[in-house]
Amino acid sequence: MNPEQLASKVRTIPDFPKPGIIFRDITTLLQDAEAFNAAIEAMLVPIRAQKPGVIVGIESRGFIFGAPIAHALGLGFVPVRKLGKLPGETITVEYELEYGKNVLELHRDALTPGQRVVIVDDVLATGGTVAGTIRLVEQLGATVVGISFLAELPALGGRSRLPEGIVSAIIPF
Repeated sequence: MNPEQLASKVRTIPDFPKPGIIFRDITTLLQDAEAFNAAIEAMLVPIRAQKPGVIVGIESRGFIFGAPIAHALGLGFVPVRKLGKLPGETITVEYELEYGKNVLELHRDALTPGQRVVIVDDVLATGGTVAGTIRLVEQLGATVVGISFLAELPALGGRSRLPEGIVSAIIPF
């Protein structure tokens, strides 16, 4: 499936969660086995070239794409979660949302210095969550070599907040 065909599998819901917002609902793509598998395969193309040592997925929909990508590459999967969701010793980072702030956490022993990391999430919007995730990865001395999204909302400018040359997105909306 090409990007246009994949995009056609994503449901558009106007005025959700509030008036003026156009919500891109990926659950319809996930329910379609052919589309879901094609999306994973398309996301794998740039990731393979980046030669990661581990895949980091951002809660929660980054888990949906990150885990099968890690499996396909024979790599481990590391979850980045919202504050209070991981047991044991963690590191945290506060990041900016459109209207406020939030906190992400990562296990202190999840990554090693110099480890090559690809971060995976579903949609690149403003870039705040992934920018926070990059800071977590770097706190542990690992190196972000790629950032992969199923979709991107270019009008929101998220790519400008991220390192150049390592960001990929399959579907532009």
